[in-house]
Amino acid sequence: MVLIVTGMPAAGKSTVTRLVAARLPRAARLDGDMVSRLVVSGRVGALGEPADEAARQVELCNRNLCTLANNFADAGFTPVIDWVIPTRRQLDFFVATLAPRPARLVVLAPGTDVCRYRNTLRAAEERFDFDGYEALDAEMKRELGDAGWWFDTAALTPEDTADRIIAEGKRCRGG
Repeated sequence: MVLIVTGMPAAGKSTVTRLVAARLPRAARLDGDMVSRLVVSGRVGALGEPADEAARQVELCNRNLCTLANNFADAGFTPVIDWVIPTRRQLDFFVATLAPRPARLVVLAPGTDVCRYRNTLRAAEERFDFDGYEALDAEMKRELGDAGWWFDTAALTPEDTADRIIAEGKRCRGG
């Protein structure tokens, strides 16, 4: 199974996916931010300009994440993807590209206020200057509200969150 962990900036994706991957017997953590930064010259961030180039590079990152996930899954590792997937179109792309491997979506949803606060706790070089929390939250709920497991992690530690994700994965697989 491929585990896709998404959520707003500072929802806890990076911390939680590191913990989940470390707790599984054979796992690979695939960080969408890291994959997108493989473009060194000509890089345009997901929210950058020109918008058409930003969209092209997001699509390239999505393809690369799926290819890596497929390779790791085929080698017997559980891929754990960490990436913001805000739309049904993007999720459908992942599911189709990962097929026939099953994909499980987990949306970390601690709420916009918690995400804002957590972002202030990050080291300066790790902070993400983002003022679109409400719009992104509304888009994700509208687009993905019926997809995957929406997990309110506001009151949980990253360790507790990782443990619950692993337990949920075992329950879904019946073991």
